[in-house]
Amino acid sequence: MPVAPVPDRPRILVAGGGYVGLYTAMRLLRKVRRGEATVTVVDPRPYMTYLPFLPEAAAGNVAPRNLVAPLRPVLAGAEVVTGHVVSVDQAERIAHVRTAAGDAFELSFDHLVVAVGSISRTFPIPGLAEHGIGMKSVEEAVGLRNHVMAQLDRADSTADEAVKRKALTFVFVGGGFAGVETIAEVEDMARDAARTYAHVDREDMRFVLVEAAGRILPEMGADLGVWTMEKLRRRGIEVYLETSMESCVDQHVVLKNGVEADASTIVWTAGVRPAPALAHFGLPLGPRGHVDTLPTLQVAGFDHVWAAGDNAQVPDLAVGEGAWCAPNAQHAVRQAPVLADNVLAALRGGPLKEYRHKNLGAVAGLGLHKGVAILFGRIKLKGRPAWWFHRLYHGSRVPTVNRKIRVFADWTLASLLKRETVGLIELESPRDPFTEAAAPVPGTPVRKGARHTV
Repeated sequence: MPVAPVPDRPRILVAGGGYVGLYTAMRLLRKVRRGEATVTVVDPRPYMTYLPFLPEAAAGNVAPRNLVAPLRPVLAGAEVVTGHVVSVDQAERIAHVRTAAGDAFELSFDHLVVAVGSISRTFPIPGLAEHGIGMKSVEEAVGLRNHVMAQLDRADSTADEAVKRKALTFVFVGGGFAGVETIAEVEDMARDAARTYAHVDREDMRFVLVEAAGRILPEMGADLGVWTMEKLRRRGIEVYLETSMESCVDQHVVLKNGVEADASTIVWTAGVRPAPALAHFGLPLGPRGHVDTLPTLQVAGFDHVWAAGDNAQVPDLAVGEGAWCAPNAQHAVRQAPVLADNVLAALRGGPLKEYRHKNLGAVAGLGLHKGVAILFGRIKLKGRPAWWFHRLYHGSRVPTVNRKIRVFADWTLASLLKRETVGLIELESPRDPFTEAAAPVPGTPVRKGARHTV
């Protein structure tokens, strides 16, 4: 395996370009002295995705390209490698990397930042792998939007009531932020879209939210969770608590409480788990696969390895002994500066800081002009005020001024113009029409030696 050239200065290798990876690298590049260190970022995607906007992307409120930050222009001055860190030799401080082109090489490092994030947490439910739709990437959000619009088109064009009923049944599993915000945004979009169809009404649609726990949005507190559930039910969304999906074979959904339905759309947002690649990093892992991390964001037992975000088990000093920071964006973006400063402090022989946060609260969008929020643990907002705060908060957190302007421009145009309710279903397989056109027609002789000139 070839070895990348060793830089003439210490290398800080950032494995992952998501929240923690991007914000850590940005801060390192701002604060590192000339010639002090090389910052290298490795991620399979050449961009970072602002995950809280995925529900809005699924509803068409934010253009997909505006909720991603391209790594190379944002991290000008860093080495950016599009690929995976496959494994790490901690004794030799060498990372084994495989690029998007399939090339394999080794990268030496002095400090390693583990920020590979998480993937959807799934269970061995029959039919889920074949029919489930996740919500962990911008591609999945766009795919969900196009899929939902395709189901409305299908329902409008059929006289078969069973086909129509299945096309207009949408099941969402998971009552956390991702599940609640996504079903609320998609229902809002579908309600608007129904006005343009001759044979589809909102009353024909069935939206189902399934949650295994006893309430939705647990981070909001019991009262706001109940308020949100009541609002969803008033919009015609069925909410089932303390139940789960047992099967969805052939898109026939069977819930543990006995409810059954044929559903063309099954969205899975029932939590996340650390990226499986962590098993090959040679690091101590907690009971659920997270990297065991100290309050300084150093990995336990290693003075040169750091971790934060979804893939890390970080002690929550603000809560107390035995508490861990939740795997959410609020912690990730606040852990990143502490991590970056501590890496530089370690390089310079200075003291390290512990990560301790003050809870700012939580916000959730429930469709256009609808939301719920709790601020500083005591201020509760509902409806339009919460929706405005949701947009202001997340709009301010989108990385780079460029992206902030684009997102606010999207929102401004959406407030002046009607929502676009068109689905681009052929994005799922864009080459199909050309492949069909290029296929030889049976019985047609094939011309040999034909040449085309321009």
